[in-house]
Amino acid sequence: MKRVLVVCLGNICRSPIGEELIREHAQLRGVDVTVDSAGTMGWHAGKAPDPRSQLVMRAHGLDISMQQSRPLTASDFYNFDIILCMDHQNLMDAHTIAPGPAQLSLFVADTDVPDPYYGGDDGFEKVHAMLNAAAGDWMNQWSQQTNS
Repeated sequence: MKRVLVVCLGNICRSPIGEELIREHAQLRGVDVTVDSAGTMGWHAGKAPDPRSQLVMRAHGLDISMQQSRPLTASDFYNFDIILCMDHQNLMDAHTIAPGPAQLSLFVADTDVPDPYYGGDDGFEKVHAMLNAAAGDWMNQWSQQTNS
């Protein structure tokens, strides 16, 4: 089983979308994963995802309303196999929180996923499209690893 943590800044916009898309793609492909999300900052701890994140996910038939924001912790680096960060700043911040055996990577290869928090609603749809494609790429990679 692959243990995956998806990380952004506040854990209310990008990482909740990424968490659910990893879960959805894994289920569709029969890849055994445990997935969660967190933020490098704990500003929104205990809060539900941004309403615009929930709206874009509902438009695609997925419900993230029960997710709750939480901060990235040192134990996450031992409880997860891979930590997928939304941008280079999240990646650098994660490196400063704690060392551990978890692999750190960008969610979208060589690309920063823009934070849609201060933008318009179309930014959430763009983030969804980027993360949906990348979640499919991760599933392809992980399913090949389990089949080899």
